[in-house]
Amino acid sequence: MGKELFSRYVWLLETIHRAGKITFEEINARWLRSELSGGEALSLRTFHHHRDAIEELFDINIECSKRGGYCYYIEDTEELEKGCVRKWLLNSFAVDNLIVESRKLKSRILLEEVPSGKRYLIPLIEAMRDGMIVEVDYQSFRRQVSANFEIEPYCLKLFRQRWYVVARSPHYNRVMIYALDRILDLEVSEKTFCYPKEFNPQSYFDACFGIVADDDIGIETVQLKVYAPQDKYFHALPLHHSQRTVEVTEEYTVYEYRIRPTYDFVQELLSYGADVEVLQPSLLRSRLGDIAREMIALYNTP
Repeated sequence: MGKELFSRYVWLLETIHRAGKITFEEINARWLRSELSGGEALSLRTFHHHRDAIEELFDINIECSKRGGYCYYIEDTEELEKGCVRKWLLNSFAVDNLIVESRKLKSRILLEEVPSGKRYLIPLIEAMRDGMIVEVDYQSFRRQVSANFEIEPYCLKLFRQRWYVVARSPHYNRVMIYALDRILDLEVSEKTFCYPKEFNPQSYFDACFGIVADDDIGIETVQLKVYAPQDKYFHALPLHHSQRTVEVTEEYTVYEYRIRPTYDFVQELLSYGADVEVLQPSLLRSRLGDIAREMIALYNTP
């Protein structure tokens, strides 16, 4: 499935979702105004093929109501809004489509770049859908040479402008995480695998801050004292879904989390400098204190 075809699916989804209910004639009129059409009308046969593909790929049903002139609509829009992947697809394309149709504003809309690994998204999605093993050439930051191996792709995750694939490594017989921008080459093999029913991507990352899912690091209750006005930012955009407010004063707010204090979480806390203080657990507080003292020693060195 090419990038253009994928864009057509998302365009159709976004158009019907935004309209609520819409006839095929109205869809076609909007299609002809889109850059994707190239000036060619959307045939009814192609439209139904797209409907089938959308149902298969995204588990989203586009239904037809015969009342009022055969109007098409998305079944269970509430469920659509809950699904983060579906919302991401619709929102991403809506913005992208708006930028394309407003060319004069392109230089005034600044976006964050996602590394080139995104070109492997489509074959990985197809491999997950079909239960196919993928062979990759992978260049880790920790190794000077690349390695070739097979993986069984379980799920994809976007974090900090980088895509990652969570996959079982047959060689190590365990689930591992690979950055797509470190993949040099990728090929979907003819071998198949069975996706384990007990694996839940949401649960897998539930107690994680970002992309590091280390079972060797236990889940702990972490309390942070966030000084004003930084606490307002934490309130508007929680650091983690488990965040809850413990104490509020004019000078600071104390937030509590149930989370694994992994490397990426520690790095996040350090990025806030003196605006965030770890209250507990004591080991995490000591760890950040040690890092702070090492930083002071670096800057005190002539």
